[in-house]
Amino acid sequence: MTTTQPAILNVPIDVTNAKFKADPFPFYARLRAEAPVYPINLPRRGRAWLITRYDDVQSVLKDDRFVKDHKNAMTPAQLKKAPKMPPMFKSLSRNLLAIDPPDHDRLRALVHKAFTPRMIDQVHDQIQAYTDQLLDKAAQKGHFDLITDFALPIPLTAIGTILGVPPKDTDKFYRGTKALVSVGGANANMLTLMPRILGFMRYVNNLVKERTARPTDDLITALAQAKEGDDRLTQDEVVALICILLSAGHETTVNLIGSGSLALLQNPAQFARLSTDPAIGRSAVEEILRYVCPAEMATERFAREDVTIAGTTIPRGEVVMAVLGSANRDAAYFDQPDTFDLGRENNKHLAFGQGIHYCIGAPLARMEGQIALTTLAKRMPNLRLGVAAEALTWHGGLILRGLESLPVTL
Repeated sequence: MTTTQPAILNVPIDVTNAKFKADPFPFYARLRAEAPVYPINLPRRGRAWLITRYDDVQSVLKDDRFVKDHKNAMTPAQLKKAPKMPPMFKSLSRNLLAIDPPDHDRLRALVHKAFTPRMIDQVHDQIQAYTDQLLDKAAQKGHFDLITDFALPIPLTAIGTILGVPPKDTDKFYRGTKALVSVGGANANMLTLMPRILGFMRYVNNLVKERTARPTDDLITALAQAKEGDDRLTQDEVVALICILLSAGHETTVNLIGSGSLALLQNPAQFARLSTDPAIGRSAVEEILRYVCPAEMATERFAREDVTIAGTTIPRGEVVMAVLGSANRDAAYFDQPDTFDLGRENNKHLAFGQGIHYCIGAPLARMEGQIALTTLAKRMPNLRLGVAAEALTWHGGLILRGLESLPVTL
């Protein structure tokens, strides 16, 4: 007896393509219906498996058979073929997104000692004031790029303030962060980026050394001083954690604010609702997180043994991508998932992941998103798109989904 492959398996698709990123959701809907475990080919990594149904995505995020460190999953033969990290970046591999227990548990416990709710609450008023300043400038012009002039500077300023970056170093910090978050882009030129990233790592290293010697009330100091019994973070671990906070946290929050603004502009009734009722700000941000899903996929995992999901067996050592953006549009879990409803109840989306790798910066991103989007709606209720939606350009790449620019007019 022969089995018939789903027709969609014969459709070539590049999930990293910028045009695909503009609206990936119909394709994911087909995958959920026809091929919920779907193989793709990734440059330099070989075959990877897209997991698209809510229950399966949630299961993968919690299943300890899927690990973050490829060395804990691959056979010796697979390890020989695996891409090697340049030696100068090896220290960055010791980060929360790339390690497994027990090392992960140790690092996360120490980070929780430093990255506290109090530290996040302390910058609330500064973020609100800065948001108002940005909108003051935009209002004077009458038209602006909502990404460059609004979505980008807010999370950069917030994390810079929390870390304790000196005001005189703001430009240097911005350039280094931009280089760091460009690494995963489809058009990343590593020959250009590597010297800038190495320079930025030297800067962060020096900043950590300075705060270790002369402590202040900021996150870098808190990370350097965090301890659990006799255990402390090493210098390399602190630098890696700072870099991952920047690369993983900054760009996703830019996408939350930018893509969230686009969703509001394309749904005028919901935009008007937020403009007149800021009390729904909290549920609005949760719906925006679900609907636009700033991180379209969870970072890669590796099967440490053969694992069968929805009737398909994923071989040991292969890459698994849990598609958060697909899970968040699964009609088996969400009522009318393609409808944008700021008052949606029981909105248990997976935008920040789940399990032991749940996003540690989620409270900060939620606060930034709520301040930015509710303030924008309140102060600029007549905001409109400055170009046709079809003319907007999206970033290419695997993990994230966001706009390159968003021209708007008052």
